Amino acid sequence: MAALLPGTATLGVLGGGQLGRMFVHAAQAMGYRCIVLDPDAISPAGSVAEKHIKADYLDPVGLAQLARDCDAITTEFENVPAMALETLANMRVVAPAAASVAVCQDRAVEKAHFEAAGVPCAPHAVITNEIELAAIDPALLPGILKTSRMGYDGKGQVRVATAAELAAAWENLQRVPCVLEQMLPLQRELSVLVARGADGQLVNYPVQQNLHRGGILAVTEVPAPDVPAEVQALAVSAARQVAQTLGYVGVLCIEFFWLHDGRLVVNEMAPRPHNSGHWTMNGCDVSQFELQVRALAGLPLPAPRQHSASLMLNLLGDLWFGEQGGPTPPAWDRVLALPGTHLHLYGKADARPGRKMGHLNITADTPEAAHDVAVQAAAILGLPTDF
Repeated sequence: MAALLPGTATLGVLGGGQLGRMFVHAAQAMGYRCIVLDPDAISPAGSVAEKHIKADYLDPVGLAQLARDCDAITTEFENVPAMALETLANMRVVAPAAASVAVCQDRAVEKAHFEAAGVPCAPHAVITNEIELAAIDPALLPGILKTSRMGYDGKGQVRVATAAELAAAWENLQRVPCVLEQMLPLQRELSVLVARGADGQLVNYPVQQNLHRGGILAVTEVPAPDVPAEVQALAVSAARQVAQTLGYVGVLCIEFFWLHDGRLVVNEMAPRPHNSGHWTMNGCDVSQFELQVRALAGLPLPAPRQHSASLMLNLLGDLWFGEQGGPTPPAWDRVLALPGTHLHLYGKADARPGRKMGHLNITADTPEAAHDVAVQAAAILGLPTDF
């Protein structure tokens, strides 16, 4: 397609969450108008876009309006129905494509794609009925039972140690299709962000070292402080291979497990910008959201250059509930007095425990300096400092 030049086009977003909000900000900075379709009357992305279409993701009238008013359309989270993207693709440029998103929406299909791409993943088995449940190889236990669809941030996941626990867990999950993954001895969790254009141009960010708490990303560090160069090169190569074999267009995040025995296995992927890439907003010359805009608009994709050592702290709604009991804003003034701190709040009116409210990026000349400031910020906020 011909490039949609800044200042001449309108970009659409399915989904009104914080990732959509940051996409809209990046697009507007480049001169694009933005329209968000989301069923909620008030949303982080809808509140900053030029227009908000309040409609369900499969509402034909809403989709037709979005297609009529936009020149190209993307999605801001993976659980938007792939059918909505397919419908829109009959009328407008859509990236990522419905087929790519559909792969990411089903763990069983996703793992089959990893294997077809020659990228190793954890030993696993698919469970869709009692026969498959009874045939599970005992070597996969202990393991993690995950619903095939609609799982993120640790949701739809149960640890099981025995065949009896597995059967009970599947029953508690309402016998929906699941994937049982063998529990592996993790050394580190990593991720790689890539961006690919419709012309096949492919770029990537450096490997990101991640720490999760309660199934939710808590800390990202770049450069990855504990990961050998050869492991990082393998992760980048695998991520690029996955994007290439998908024929993917847009920003894609691939998550990996680096095991104690030295192996690297892929965990899952997200067809969108990712929490672990938020550091790019302050530590890089082009953010993951600008690359998403560029890929959607058919603009060139520059190879990102990291200019500062970076660390990202995820900010959940728990921070608003301290000893006072009621919701109270954290001590942002004390945090922002620290050098190299960059606060990003998502415009959500109500803080709730576990809800993603924002993130704090810390940049510095050296990884050690960024880490030291991050520990100070975490202490002020009452976050764990053992990272």
